[in-house]
Amino acid sequence: MFNRLFGKPKQEANALTTLDKLNETLEMLEKKEKVLVKKAAAEVEKAKEFAKGRNKRAAIQCLKRKRLYEQQIEQLGNFQLRIHDQMIMLEGAKATTETVDALRTGAAAMKAMQKATNIDDVDKTMDEINEQTENMKQIQEALSTPIGAAADFDEDELEAELEELEGAELEEQLLQPATTAPAAPVQVPAGRQPARPIPQKRTAEEDELAALQAEMAL
Repeated sequence: MFNRLFGKPKQEANALTTLDKLNETLEMLEKKEKVLVKKAAAEVEKAKEFAKGRNKRAAIQCLKRKRLYEQQIEQLGNFQLRIHDQMIMLEGAKATTETVDALRTGAAAMKAMQKATNIDDVDKTMDEINEQTENMKQIQEALSTPIGAAADFDEDELEAELEELEGAELEEQLLQPATTAPAAPVQVPAGRQPARPIPQKRTAEEDELAALQAEMAL
């Protein structure tokens, strides 16, 4: 248990320490390479001076030392390349380990959540929700049902009575005499006499009624 808890941080610390050590070694090799390059260049300059002075033996010795420096420079370059390869491999392994740890953590969390909420609990919860919904519907229906004297009223009879009232009101509207609006006065322009009304022709019944009224007046 404790090895599992404290092993991973220790491994990460070891990986970081190793990377730091490799970086330090790489910097040291680069510094040595720069020094050897300067020494090789100096030996070339010395060989040129000895060659000008006709000192062939000394010039050859300088070129030999230059080649020795060049061999060391090449060797240091190989060391640096190996260190670079080691660092790349170590960084890749570190990234792989972190990825696997993250995936393992996610799988454990998902497993814990599935264990906390299994299918039986979900079904039970849904049944409780459906039951509560049905109870609420029944309560609402009970509250909307009429009680007391209103519960004894027949809906069909009430609708028939309403239809009778509407029919009676419509019949009353039809029997009412039509009212005519008074004619608006006609404005006659100044200087013109209004036209006399044209006498309408009376019917025979109106003539008989007028004659009867005249006899009664006598």
